[in-house]
Amino acid sequence: MPVNYTTPAADQLFPVAGVRLGVAEAGIRKKNRKDLTLIALDVGAQAAGVFTKNRFCAAPVTLCREHLASRNDMRALVINTGIANAGTGEPGMQAALDTCAGVAKTLGIDAKQVLPFSTGVILELLPADRVVAGLDACKADLRADGWHNAAHAIMTTDTIAKAASRKVNIGGKTITVTGISKGAGMIRPNMATMLGFVATDAGVSAPLLQQLVKDAADASFNCITVDGDTSTNDSFILIASGKSGVQIDSASAPEWAAVRDAVIGVATELAQAIIRDGEGATKFITVAVEGGKTIEECRKVAYAIGHSPLVKTAFFASDPNLGRIQAAVGYAGIDDLDVDGTRIWLDDILVSELGGRAASYKEEDGARIMKQSEITVRVNLGRGNASVMVWTCDLSYDYVKINADYRS
Repeated sequence: MPVNYTTPAADQLFPVAGVRLGVAEAGIRKKNRKDLTLIALDVGAQAAGVFTKNRFCAAPVTLCREHLASRNDMRALVINTGIANAGTGEPGMQAALDTCAGVAKTLGIDAKQVLPFSTGVILELLPADRVVAGLDACKADLRADGWHNAAHAIMTTDTIAKAASRKVNIGGKTITVTGISKGAGMIRPNMATMLGFVATDAGVSAPLLQQLVKDAADASFNCITVDGDTSTNDSFILIASGKSGVQIDSASAPEWAAVRDAVIGVATELAQAIIRDGEGATKFITVAVEGGKTIEECRKVAYAIGHSPLVKTAFFASDPNLGRIQAAVGYAGIDDLDVDGTRIWLDDILVSELGGRAASYKEEDGARIMKQSEITVRVNLGRGNASVMVWTCDLSYDYVKINADYRS
């Protein structure tokens, strides 16, 4: 079960004008489950994205990059679960092309106005014929309030659907931001997330939208890790329909800060939901590293802690074996780190200072905090003003079971 998270009710996910979503059962890998999602965009919508840096990126990732590079007046997104269509060579690219062609025919648009996404088992070819056969049902299901159903239809090993929504009032006009994401394992984004889709009815110029999707990813999806594995299919797409009547062409526009904050807020909520639903997770852990010379070195320390199987299993066991955290700080890759100048806290309990156990630290305090479902690890490197925050989870028996049985 996810750690302190429930999917928002359908009526808590606000429709975004100019965006409609429909789902269907296409039988892509398993029968009797919604596994195909179509998102239709009105004319005038802008889209921008960031994608995995895994060199074995999936065919749909390559095609999305090409389509976004050639034009930004996207009209549709199509998402399948069950099969990732990664590591499939030229046949996989053809399957992605056939999928886009099928969407184009169904909606009466150009194939290059379609962005395809796949998630599921790697090294298996996507049955494009099943995808195309399911598109009519998706089209028939298209509706503005389809976010809740779509959040469920894009799941793989997720135990719960992930969605977020908010409204912002700007100068008498209401801006809506709504998004969904999926992911529970193979999580250490190297740009964005597993799959994430956020839309706003604000109008945002193409260059500004591309900067915003990167900023939002860096503040949210690039700050999470379940197991340290970067997927072949990671994609995060931001859509601006422009239907609110608010048009933003410059970061100096008076509406920009509120829209930017709302988009980043939704992305952060979605990213944290992924960690709360990490495969087998029982605890949600915030790793805050401060006092670094650079953000990069703070991130090294945060991920050394967040990736460590020894640290993560100690959290699962509620065992205050906190020397594991200290060791992770030490091997993070800061060669000139003065360990005597570092301090480590577990929530508000000082654990380590002057290179060793804090004189005030008591084992029973550590044990009490380790039993909590939400825990913060704070590290001060004592060498500057940079800081970062990363979210992770523990590593349990169920993580092994889920991934051992993933294809069965």
